[in-house]
Amino acid sequence: MNPNQALWEKGDFTRLAETMRESGAALIAQLGITDKLNVLDLGGGDGTTALPAARLGARVLCVDIARNLVEAGNQRAKSEGLTNCRFQHGDATDLKDLEDHTFDLVVSIFGAMFAPKPVEVAREMVRVTRPGGRIVMGNWIPGDPTLVAQILRISSAYTPPPPEGFISPMLWGVESHVIDRFGQAGIPQENISFERATYTFQTPFPPSEFIARFRNYYGPTMNAFEAAEANGKAGELQRDLEALFASQNQSPTGETTLIPATYLRVTVNR
Repeated sequence: MNPNQALWEKGDFTRLAETMRESGAALIAQLGITDKLNVLDLGGGDGTTALPAARLGARVLCVDIARNLVEAGNQRAKSEGLTNCRFQHGDATDLKDLEDHTFDLVVSIFGAMFAPKPVEVAREMVRVTRPGGRIVMGNWIPGDPTLVAQILRISSAYTPPPPEGFISPMLWGVESHVIDRFGQAGIPQENISFERATYTFQTPFPPSEFIARFRNYYGPTMNAFEAAEANGKAGELQRDLEALFASQNQSPTGETTLIPATYLRVTVNR
């Protein structure tokens, strides 16, 4: 199996996505989506951004590497009666089932950034976007002090070094790398803009349960705990994450969780 597919099918990302719904809908509300648009949500999981776009009337296709998330997304769309939203399995590095210049808007929020071969990912996104259309990415930022970058930093301390040739997905959060990748896909720098934005994780349960969801359902964190357990360090990893989540939780009560995380929003004008 494709290693990237195995990673994202390993757990059940829907359990994390439940904490991201409100911010996903808020982000989509800012993009000027109407019923005239064809939208591709790339790496969109079970529909955190695809379903809000469909609720605004757009014709939405969500492509994801994880078959379990595709199935969950189709079930969510069906339960809401959204006949204008469908999910299918696919690889962001090779969208072979999609024709050139098909979409008015391509959205990828914390999705395509995790695919290998970033230059191919950029080329594919540009290829399927019509001239005059847009690409909007949300990418986590390396070294950022907020939640997700810190989870990945902490986890990496407990896992073996990546294989030779590995390209960190976090480089999608570096403006110069984004410019270079889309430049190789034919997009001039002046057609690319950036802004720092905030995505908020919200749960009706305490940070301890939120950590448990990462440990039990999020592929990268699951791998980190497996490696830590093999080295007798699972307790240390747990304590590091507990300290992180406690310090970042802005909920007025410890019984709920409210954690903002900074990301880089990229807009590419085709």
